[in-house]
Amino acid sequence: MSNKEKVDFFENVYSVVKKIPFGKVTTYGAIAKYLGSSKSARVVGWAMNASHLNKDIPAHRVVNRIGLLTGKKHFFGINLMRQLLENEGLIIENDQIKDFELFFWDPIKELE
Repeated sequence: MSNKEKVDFFENVYSVVKKIPFGKVTTYGAIAKYLGSSKSARVVGWAMNASHLNKDIPAHRVVNRIGLLTGKKHFFGINLMRQLLENEGLIIENDQIKDFELFFWDPIKELE
């Protein structure tokens, strides 16, 4: 992936992430699949890691496929990702969203 392709893909990821509603979460894989690149979940993760300087991107709403807060180490503060999600009404137990399926937002269903 060239640098230009990477930048374009990251911008496409950010566009999707900005549309995740308050109190909902999605996954790296769901975003990749929506963007037509289902095998690029890891690249979506890289985009989330690079997004933390942009306050307009709610990166805390992107988790792994079973609701684990795998990106939490990339947030400033030890529990910031957890706190942001709890502020939106989600319950986190052992770094995993309780009742994940109730809060899952699928961009394919919601944006098509």
